[in-house]
Amino acid sequence: MKNYLTFFIFILILTFATSSYANVEMGKWNFIKEVDYCFIGSAPVETDLPESKQRGITYILVYRINKSKDAIVQIAAGYPYKKDQNVDVTIDNVQFDFYSDDDTAWSNDDNKVIFAMKKGIKLTVKGESSRGTKTTDIYTLKGFTAAYNQLFNDC
Repeated sequence: MKNYLTFFIFILILTFATSSYANVEMGKWNFIKEVDYCFIGSAPVETDLPESKQRGITYILVYRINKSKDAIVQIAAGYPYKKDQNVDVTIDNVQFDFYSDDDTAWSNDDNKVIFAMKKGIKLTVKGESSRGTKTTDIYTLKGFTAAYNQLFNDC
């Protein structure tokens, strides 16, 4: 189910500019509103990847489906993560372990992560690909709180 959802959200990101009901940018975060779902997302502001390596699109999303009261945090790596290995997410100085499923990382406690994101300045994701390549992606949290508030106020 999560792989289907990941693919669905990825397609939304690629097409939201032309098909979205609302697309608002706050800092480095975008708010997207459709009929049945809303999400906020951002791309990394900095990436550490060996020069000879390539990867797909990387992003972080926080989304709600059908006015659910709960938001879900999703991180896309742009490559399949190493099997059975956690993804390290650090918000300022607070570390969170995300679990991986193919090319996506998920939290076991989205509310705790979102609380830290609202208070934070920088989010760092450290992962390892199924081929052993280690990556670091840095996201700014500037604009996150405004985007998150809009996610809950407008959806």
